[in-house]
Amino acid sequence: MHEDAIARSYRRWAPIYDKTFGKITHAGRHRAAHEVNTTGGKVLEVGVGTGLALALYQPHVEVTGIDLSPEMLAQAKARADREGLANVQGLHIMDARHLTFADASFDHVVALHIMSVVPEPERVMAEMARVCRPGGTVLITNHFAQQSGIWGYAAKAAAPLADALGWHSDFERDQVMAEPRLELIEEHRLPPLGLMTYLRFRRR
Repeated sequence: MHEDAIARSYRRWAPIYDKTFGKITHAGRHRAAHEVNTTGGKVLEVGVGTGLALALYQPHVEVTGIDLSPEMLAQAKARADREGLANVQGLHIMDARHLTFADASFDHVVALHIMSVVPEPERVMAEMARVCRPGGTVLITNHFAQQSGIWGYAAKAAAPLADALGWHSDFERDQVMAEPRLELIEEHRLPPLGLMTYLRFRRR
């Protein structure tokens, strides 16, 4: 997807995201936050959106978030202020393909339902691996294309509408699996109906 299409789409989604798409991504946010909370440290949330996951990180976790959408990020900042989330260290407008953080800056890097949205997902994966410390974790939740059944048919039918919807319904899992610095150590399908997948990688 092109940046301008993403910007237009998420300008439309920002006011209603929490009550629509946010509802069906609940399980992935909780699964990723639980993993981060188990060990603590510094977490970067790539594509923090409206900040739905921010309150799920426990106080001992130092949270930084980035997003390309000013409208989404404004809501995330308002949420952090409203809920008094003192562990949120910064929320920045930033392109996930060009993270401005130093190598090995974070113990965890989290990308919740954004990989089928970003341009050049392989480049985003490389950047997430770069800023994650060796031995740290990269956590991804996303919808991936299914080749059969009603969901596979629906994904193929919706594929031409990617720019209007704001994401690729036929996004292939292989696009997040090729980064050589990341080793897949856990994979689960998530509710509702197994539509979403949780992936936990270890930074080699």
